[in-house]
Amino acid sequence: MTAADNFPEHDSDLPSMATPYVPPPPVGPRSRMRSLGFVDPFRWLRRGLSDLRHHPGIALFYGLCFWGMAQVLAWVFQHKPEYTMSLVSGCLLLGPFLAMGLYDVSRKRESGELPEMVSSLMCWDIHRRSMAMLVLVLMVLELLWGRASLVVFAVFFNTGMPSTTGVIEAIFNRQNMDFLLVYLAVGGAFAVLVYGLSVVSIPMILDRDTDAISAVITSLRVVFSHPGVMLLWGLLLSVLVLLALWPWGLGIIVVGPWLGHASWHAYRGSVEWDEYPKEAVTLGSTN
Repeated sequence: MTAADNFPEHDSDLPSMATPYVPPPPVGPRSRMRSLGFVDPFRWLRRGLSDLRHHPGIALFYGLCFWGMAQVLAWVFQHKPEYTMSLVSGCLLLGPFLAMGLYDVSRKRESGELPEMVSSLMCWDIHRRSMAMLVLVLMVLELLWGRASLVVFAVFFNTGMPSTTGVIEAIFNRQNMDFLLVYLAVGGAFAVLVYGLSVVSIPMILDRDTDAISAVITSLRVVFSHPGVMLLWGLLLSVLVLLALWPWGLGIIVVGPWLGHASWHAYRGSVEWDEYPKEAVTLGSTN
């Protein structure tokens, strides 16, 4: 047997390489961005208020949890002001996960089911893998945010960390305008990043049991598809929370659950799902 026998005599003996591989279409639902307008955030707030009115008992429980977080934040600001921004980032991390029970209430009410306190508390249980990955990503951001906050304080207050009074004086002192601008810029950058990653990702995991990466990508797609509307939504959330914290944080008992319900409607109002027809799936699997 010669070396020539190892090669085919005709081109027809070669496998056909001209036809490119066409992957089958994805099986299952696919997310699609809805068209949004600047009036939509106010619709989400109105629908969230309706959910709050229909289930005030569940809302009160979560509202008290939010109030407890506010009290811890106030205590830290009074005793360790340099850790305030770090704790704020922790609240931004914990808040959406705590509001997951409120998402469950809104989801069940929307589907015609009866929401229950126990089911709202345990709604995360069947989504542990996806939620764990998302928690890990947000925890890393939270740690980086806290470290960056301490670095800013260390740079501008090299004689030692200021007291609560010192921080207030620094904010309203024109000579410390550089500190205020840098501090707000660093905190704002991390806040925008956390907001962009989580604005619809957590309710999406609850709704579709999708993986954390897909949920985060969809959340970023929503923000980049409608930056003006999502900026308005973020400003509304921030302003309402700040107003609710004055005085003594009592307003957060109502505002916290209200915004939790509204956040579910923000997800439902900005993301819709297209189901692939069975014929397309079958055709793709036979190619």
